[in-house]
Amino acid sequence: MFVPQCDEYGNYEPTQCHHSTGYCWCVDRDGRELEGTRTQPGMRPPCLSTVAPPIDQRPVVPTAVIPLPPGTHLLFAQTGKIERLPLEGNTMKKTEAKAFLHIPAKVIIGLAFDCVDKVVYWTDISEPSIGRASLHGGEPTTIIRQDLGSPEGIALDHLSRNIFWTDSQQDRIEVAKMDGTQRRVLFDTGLVNPRGIVTDSVRGNLYWTDWNRDNPKIETSYMDGTNRRILAQDSLGLPNGLTFDAFSSQLCWVDAGTHRAECMNPAQPGRRKVLEGLQYPFAVTSYGKNLYYTDWKTNSVIAMDLAISKEMDTFHPHKQTRLYGITIALSQCPQGHNYCSVNNGGCTHLCLPTPGSRTCRCPDNTLGVDCIERK
Repeated sequence: MFVPQCDEYGNYEPTQCHHSTGYCWCVDRDGRELEGTRTQPGMRPPCLSTVAPPIDQRPVVPTAVIPLPPGTHLLFAQTGKIERLPLEGNTMKKTEAKAFLHIPAKVIIGLAFDCVDKVVYWTDISEPSIGRASLHGGEPTTIIRQDLGSPEGIALDHLSRNIFWTDSQQDRIEVAKMDGTQRRVLFDTGLVNPRGIVTDSVRGNLYWTDWNRDNPKIETSYMDGTNRRILAQDSLGLPNGLTFDAFSSQLCWVDAGTHRAECMNPAQPGRRKVLEGLQYPFAVTSYGKNLYYTDWKTNSVIAMDLAISKEMDTFHPHKQTRLYGITIALSQCPQGHNYCSVNNGGCTHLCLPTPGSRTCRCPDNTLGVDCIERK
């Protein structure tokens, strides 16, 4: 007879073992065995907690900010070029900036970085396409080039190994595995000019901006596309860039219409103006109390301190051309996990996290594919 084990709070232990046979397996939050996790007697699978990570209720700006790991860079796009700008603490090491990738024929809009494999992903509106390249060198590769209109924002879930992107010509948001396979349209309604997109990998949330001039808004949903809702739509103009900092639970954006930077905790009501009088911000990224954005008017990268609502530094690249996407290339991944981190969550194809669970989804093109969809 098998009796499931529970912790002191009444939650199922993530690893369950049958004491007489010695077999062990992982379970979900309801105690159900996760497919593909059962191990031989004497071995224990690397199960993760089945309890949803707690939603941080820390103050708007954390009093103690986790320092940047050494070797961290800013990456920003300048038409057909991606540059690296080293960061040391709160300082941009401007004299050490150098080109990482140069593809003159492309117009690179969005940037995202995979901290696991140290790979840069980008959207290109000239071909249009989605590509990637290793930070360690090697040839850039195109992973998606079919059925794209104007791919702009791009975001990664490094835990589930998925990419998400916005297409402001097709008016949709899509998801795929990080090699570009298993594409699926998440949303193709209620979008006019979707631009910025970011993930909260640990909690399973997705956020994006829509700079529809008649009705600009910032929306959210779970990563499987359920529970879609509007977070902000008053006093917005052209919300271009969007960033989420997992340490402080802050969602921040820059708006080229209102010339503001604003932040909010998506789990709480209210938002705050961080700084007014921005020129023409395009893209933004953040870490802790530091926010970095690109500006079309000044052709520069600007560093802002959220704790004191002040711009601290500006970097003007040698070549004065328009700047687009920006992202932080962390030298170490932040700690955390979600329900797709181990064994693809037991899914045959796409594993899309939600707060406290996950959904197994099939790609849109399922011809000849043996795929199972389930909660």
